[in-house]
This record gives sequence, structure tokens and C-alpha cells, in this order.
Amino acid sequence: MHLRFANFVLGLLGSLLALSLSGDEIKIERIFGPETPTGKYKHPSCITELHNGDLYVVYYGGDGEYAQATAVFAARLKKGSKRWTHPEPMARNPFYSMGNPVIWQAPDKLLWLFFVVRPGETWSTSRIMAKVSHDLGKNWSDAFGIAWQEGAMVRGRPIVLDNGEYLLPVYHETGHDTEFVPPDTTSFFLRFDVTKKRWIESAHIRSRLGNLQPAVVQLSGGHLLALCRRGGDYEPGNDGFVVRSESRDGGKTWSEGVETEFPNPNASVELIKLRNGHLLFIFNDSMNKRTPLTAAISTDLGKTFPHRRNLAEGAGSFAYPTAIQTQDGKIHVTFTSDERTVIRRAVFEESAILRRNQ
Repeated sequence: MHLRFANFVLGLLGSLLALSLSGDEIKIERIFGPETPTGKYKHPSCITELHNGDLYVVYYGGDGEYAQATAVFAARLKKGSKRWTHPEPMARNPFYSMGNPVIWQAPDKLLWLFFVVRPGETWSTSRIMAKVSHDLGKNWSDAFGIAWQEGAMVRGRPIVLDNGEYLLPVYHETGHDTEFVPPDTTSFFLRFDVTKKRWIESAHIRSRLGNLQPAVVQLSGGHLLALCRRGGDYEPGNDGFVVRSESRDGGKTWSEGVETEFPNPNASVELIKLRNGHLLFIFNDSMNKRTPLTAAISTDLGKTFPHRRNLAEGAGSFAYPTAIQTQDGKIHVTFTSDERTVIRRAVFEESAILRRNQ
């Protein structure tokens, strides 16, 4: 009883923070932490807005990243409510570990849950699974596979192309060293043909150190931009940058990955297109540490990102961001902190980033 009461109070206080915003404020809400009994490990998170205005968050939890008894959990913040529901398990397996859930509602209102199943000791043994819900997450289908290649993983939310097809960012991780991502690790995409109900694999993005966990936007027509986490190790150094690739045929083929000006400590990044056409990029502005967590805005379709502001900074780690823009125009970014035991949400207007640099 004491644990549930503490969770209720923390959730209530956190939600109250996001009720009102002035143009240049960034409100940070602590959604779940060690007091939430889904295992001490809570990482990474993904957020979406349902068509009824509810917010829906998923993450995988357990005793640790490589623990066997991990599961995908989901919680909801109902429209008008002041606290999140208690997380409930969405996907678990008595023999295999879960990982990297992605939640997304398609234009036809079908709710998709993508997630990773890891049958071996390292992520390079993973496959991508999915479930769907026709009633906003109240009931779910059985799990089914969408990528059977060993080492296939998902991290980012899909986008809808102009032709109505869905583009799901995925990647192929190789090797069995938990502290090193090999250079033959690549990003690619699964295209969903809505009429044929079939996922089709794109060409892969290759780069000097390897790349993974792509985030993608459609700039115009068949022109797409992807920004990816770099491969390599986690040791201190000065050779680690976000990888950039472009497609000119709607995501079927991709240019060689090139390194950008953005430092990357071998950590996940996020890129979304706002409704006004601006691009929002979230990354760790550091070569070696997952702090600070920085938001950057481009008003020229990704040529430059001059408008920047830290969302979270200081000692510790603030990582694995997922960003959405809700119906009211606000931007929501979920991320993990406190050694992957706490899920937080930042809520702000785009002006909070733009004004800081004027």
C-alpha cells in the first residue's frame, strides 16, 4: 500500500508540472522511477498521442539490460487526467528477453506496438516483433514477426510517406561485444504497403564506424533525411559524430552515411518534422557522456540547426529521447535518467527553443 501511494503522489505531482506553459518554459515531469514495481530497469521509453487525446507510454523493464526476465510495459495518461495509469505488461516471454518498444498509431487509427525479442545473450541475436490494437490499446493481437533476420532491431517511430506507405526505422546490429558496436552495423527501413499488408526492406546505410537507431523525416516528395547514432566503443575520445544519410527515392535506397558536426557518445538520437515544416533534433551534445540532452531546431529543412537549448543537463545520464508534437502544438520528449531507472517527460512549445537563440 505504501508503494502504491508513493507512486500515486509522484505521478500526480509530475503531471501537475505540465498543466501550464509560457512560451519559453520547459516543464519536466518524472513519470516512473524505482518505486514503480516493474523492475529497477526502465529503458528506453517511447510516447505517442492517440487520436482521442490520450498519451500512451511504453518501455521495457526488469532487473537490467541483459536480464532474461524483462517485459514491455505500457501506461496511459488519459486526456484531462492528472496522473498516469499503473504500467501493465504488454509483451513478455518466459524464455527470451524483451527490448526497445515503439508505440505508434497509424492514420487508420490502428495502434502498433513494435518491440525486440532477444533469444541470445547479446542484441545481435534479436528479431523484431509487433502487436496491433483496434481499440486504443485496451485489447491486443497476438505477437507476430516482421523482421526475422538475426540482429534486426527497432528503436524509432514510423512516419507516413506522401504515398500513404509507412516507413519504420530499424537497424541490423552485429557482433557479440556488449561494449563495442562493429562497423558493419547498419541502419535501414521497413516500408509497409498498406494495400498488400506487407513489410519490404530498404537498402542499408553504411558508414565508417557503423551506424544504428536511425531517425527519419520526409523533407519533400521522395527526399528523406535520416540522422543515426554512430557505432564504435564507449571510451572517452574525440571521434564520434551523428551520421547523416539521405534518400531521393522515398526511402528505398540511401546515400553513404557521412559524419555531421553533432557529437555522439554512442547514444540514441531523435528527429521529427513539426507541423510548420521545421525539424526538431534531440541529441546528447557530448563526445563521451549522455549529458546534456539538447534540442535543436532547423528552419531550412535540415541544412542547419542554429536554434539550440538543453532540456536536461548536469551529472548523470539523460538519454534515449522520443519526441512527438501533440494536437495542441506542444512538444513532448520522453527520456531516461538516473542510471536507466527513471522515465521523464519534457513538455514545451517550439518557441522555448527559438526564443533562447534570438
